[in-house]
Amino acid sequence: MKHKQIFNHMSPYKPGKQIEEVKKELGLDRIVKLASNENPFGYSKKVDQVVKDSANHFEIYPDGYATVLREVISSDLQVDLDQLVFGCGSDEVIDIICRVYLEKGTNTIMATPTFPQYKHNALIQGADIKEIPLLNGYHDLQGMLDAIDTDTRIIWLCSPNNPTGCIINQPSLERFLEAVPEDVLVVMDEAYYEYIDRDDAPDSLSYLNQYPNFIVLRTFSKAYGLAGLRVGFGVCDLSVANVLNIARGPFNTTKLAQFAATEAYRDQDFIQHTVGETNKNKQTFIAFLDEMELDYFDSETNFVLVKLPVSGDALFDYLLSKGFIIRSGEALGMPNSVRITIGEKADMDTMQAHIRTFLAEHEKEDM
Repeated sequence: MKHKQIFNHMSPYKPGKQIEEVKKELGLDRIVKLASNENPFGYSKKVDQVVKDSANHFEIYPDGYATVLREVISSDLQVDLDQLVFGCGSDEVIDIICRVYLEKGTNTIMATPTFPQYKHNALIQGADIKEIPLLNGYHDLQGMLDAIDTDTRIIWLCSPNNPTGCIINQPSLERFLEAVPEDVLVVMDEAYYEYIDRDDAPDSLSYLNQYPNFIVLRTFSKAYGLAGLRVGFGVCDLSVANVLNIARGPFNTTKLAQFAATEAYRDQDFIQHTVGETNKNKQTFIAFLDEMELDYFDSETNFVLVKLPVSGDALFDYLLSKGFIIRSGEALGMPNSVRITIGEKADMDTMQAHIRTFLAEHEKEDM
């Protein structure tokens, strides 16, 4: 069977190690997964009942318009119902954007390293990729502007950025949007929006009326704790939403996912609690990193990218043997680092003790 030649040079997405896989490999009874930026506090318990009540009539297609979820979000964000585009996770919205705007002979601009699905989906469409290196974890916005040419169709902004956690502040975003040509789509991926705790963070949605070429992506996979149900959405100008919805599959979010996301969105008390606990545990972890004299990137997320005196793989392997799964920076384009999701306090304390031992052993080896 013949396929696009580009697939000969690409690989499927490889997720982090799964809990049951590690238990079996290492013979451990308990594994703490701090690799995929999932919510260690779970999700709103109000979701359980609504899922139980809606777990029926699977022979009927879901609401392709996601009416109830759409109404709840549009009312809260004060946007038109038809400005929303729902996907099977924000990953699918990214895929739809690439299918609509990119083809052979066009190009797209993004930071590096950043969320890999921008590049992955753009390559599938045959587009050229322009990657602009980060500046100490932050987007080089001027470098991205300088890379724009007549064939540029999309610019990807990941704020907070994955894997560094750094945001694009309000003044920087305003200057950038003003400078980008009107025929270039700017995608602001705010998967970690709920965790942002900085006064200079932009209200991204406020720019939608002024810049029709701007789209904001959000997800239920992180703070809302619904990663397993796959719901994300984009908010954009009606003209952009219309073409994206033409390309969107008619039943791309399930009934269960829609009902769960609706109930989760309504329970903002859970979001405030989980974000508060996460940020508190993150500050404790950062204090530990300062004590250990380990550098790290500014993080407005539920993870911290930590710089190491050794390969990230070394600490990954060590913590794995102790029952902790983290993400090595070697796999993220950030050598000599690890990305660690902020977990519950007791687990973070135990992991910190293991890191302390690892660093002490490494220091002995260097003496």
